[in-house]
Amino acid sequence: MSDAYVVGDPDGLSPLLTSLRDAIARELHAQLAMRAEQIELADVPEVAYQITLRIDETLTQHRPDRGRYPAQSPE
Repeated sequence: MSDAYVVGDPDGLSPLLTSLRDAIARELHAQLAMRAEQIELADVPEVAYQITLRIDETLTQHRPDRGRYPAQSPE
């Protein structure tokens, strides 16, 4: 059982997953509004990029000490 169910979150998502879901939904809503409620196949990479930016912002808000790009370990 996840912690989300223990604390009574009805959708069963952790606070981080809830924030990510909301950020993705907001960006999709914005993209659909900008594109007359239709995302063309050719626009999918740009939409995915914008959603990725929202996810990065959300993760940074939840983990302020998280660097934008983790250090690469030498091989």
